[in-house]
Amino acid sequence: MKFKYCPICGRKLEEKYSWDEGGVPYCPKDDIMFFDTPTPCVIVAVINKDQILLLKQSYIYKNSKVLLSGYVTNGETVEQTVHREVFEESGLKVKDLKYLGSEYVSNNKKEIIMLTFMAKYDGGKIKKSSEVEWVNWSHIEDALCEMKEDEVGKRIVRKVLKELNYTGKKAYRCDDNSCDRDV
Repeated sequence: MKFKYCPICGRKLEEKYSWDEGGVPYCPKDDIMFFDTPTPCVIVAVINKDQILLLKQSYIYKNSKVLLSGYVTNGETVEQTVHREVFEESGLKVKDLKYLGSEYVSNNKKEIIMLTFMAKYDGGKIKKSSEVEWVNWSHIEDALCEMKEDEVGKRIVRKVLKELNYTGKKAYRCDDNSCDRDV
């Protein structure tokens, strides 16, 4: 979030030099600097043997499936967010969370820092949330093809394949735009 006005007093912010940070929005009345803060979000690849949990939300991508994700709320850790979001969107429980790195996404509406995880299925039956159109297990080798529009999700799936020591070629068949070809 880029502040233009002080959230405390409402005054228009000035730019103030802050050592190695450069110019930072500053309120002289409240003597506070407001550093840009991207919104934290988790995105998680839930794995069950050779299956990966995918869902469909057309407001994100019209013709693509995606991984489960959600915003971190005040008062919870990112690990708690992973458990909460997976349960809310799919009704499933997870274990053995593994941090895979971060992704930065910026569009004209917001800036998001996506903290990426893989997790193992730990029980439950799929119970679709009202916020998703479809959720189900897909074969891990089909995930990249099913996630046509989701570049961030595909990068995470590639990391998951590496973590799983996947040595086949079939999972990568859509990387060269040949999804219909069976490898």
